[in-house]
Amino acid sequence: MDSEKTLDKPLIDMSCVYSASLTARLSVDECSTLMASIDKTWTLDFEANTLSRNFEFKNYYETMAFANAVAWIAQKQNHHPDMLITYRHCKLIYTTHSINGISINDFICAAHIDSLN
Repeated sequence: MDSEKTLDKPLIDMSCVYSASLTARLSVDECSTLMASIDKTWTLDFEANTLSRNFEFKNYYETMAFANAVAWIAQKQNHHPDMLITYRHCKLIYTTHSINGISINDFICAAHIDSLN
């Protein structure tokens, strides 16, 4: 992926795209650069090929409202995270299964989810 070309606009203004060049597996350096574009609480685990974040809420209603908002974003972007939901917590885990790695789509979705807060 040519990060310079792809990031001609903020991640929040981008939509997930499914082409060979844009869904290529990102390098450690490319991921590190993109980490600066999302909330600092996202965690990159390059060995596990995941981008994840834990969210905490006051109650079950807020947790489920957030989970439903994430589901709406996931469906709109056609890129779905693993979600672990408990009474006051929601953990999101992104990876691009088709490439067994992290792609720009994972970061695009993270940016959209950041906009919920």
